[in-house]
Amino acid sequence: MSTPIIRVRDMAFPRFQVPDLDQMEAFLTAFGMQRSTRTADALYMRGSDGQHHVHVSHLGPAAFVGLSFWATSHDDLETLARGTRTRVEPTNEPGGGAVVHLRDPDGRRIDVVHGLAELETLPLRSHPALNTGVERPRIGTLQRVASGPAQVKRCGHAAIKTTDLATLSRWYGETLGMLVSDDIYMEGPDKPMGRFVRCDRGSEPADHHTLLLLETPEVKLGHVAYEVADFDDLMVGHDHLQANGHGGRPYWGIGRHILGGQIFDYWKDPFGFTIEHWTDSDLLRADTAPGAHHILNALSQWGPMPPPDLDF
Repeated sequence: MSTPIIRVRDMAFPRFQVPDLDQMEAFLTAFGMQRSTRTADALYMRGSDGQHHVHVSHLGPAAFVGLSFWATSHDDLETLARGTRTRVEPTNEPGGGAVVHLRDPDGRRIDVVHGLAELETLPLRSHPALNTGVERPRIGTLQRVASGPAQVKRCGHAAIKTTDLATLSRWYGETLGMLVSDDIYMEGPDKPMGRFVRCDRGSEPADHHTLLLLETPEVKLGHVAYEVADFDDLMVGHDHLQANGHGGRPYWGIGRHILGGQIFDYWKDPFGFTIEHWTDSDLLRADTAPGAHHILNALSQWGPMPPPDLDF
């Protein structure tokens, strides 16, 4: 692959339109986020890490608007603007910072941002160490996991659907520096139907995937995914959402994926978008070679079968 224009560092946040900001805020709070800023026509929700926001909702008819990624530096924004014949602009949104606005080959809005305000990290509920069949460090201390919403830390990845996997994958590689982690196929490895791609951080480990690109008859969002504190946190978050879902509903899970390795719990938000809690992802360095897997060998190590209307 040719040298990319830049190498983004991570997913930043998705952007949606929804007809009811109150309902979206209630659901996302139950999902494990907290309000960062709210205006008359937009809602910015944060996680426990220091990013100003990890989810944006604008008031309007329900729609997926686009994705944002973190640039490593302002210089990278300048390099990206030159390489794409665009420009670096102020975000003109809460959190400040600068942005380069792009469109990927499918036409979806892709923003690359840097310099947004950093917030104080929020303390996480913790619990004592786990005893396993190999190590038993917890002696005389009772395991009691606090109830409540899951503790969303950050936005970790998204799945997006395309009618042209090869073109879309090439754009994310050449423009944002994404590396191929794994392909999935039905007919053969030379005819992939999906591709997991990750950020290139060199020798620093990155999540197995930042994007899952799926070739389908339509251009659409699959899902967005949020890292939570740990497995117990995901489980109590699931129970909390079942009791306080504010229009959301469970969709698929709880299980552990094969590709990416993460424990997952998918939900539908009140407006029909798929949103995921996950924890314990595989981490890869840039020199990890890509793999290829039949779709039937690539879904889950344990957990329920996918729903019959699988739309993720």
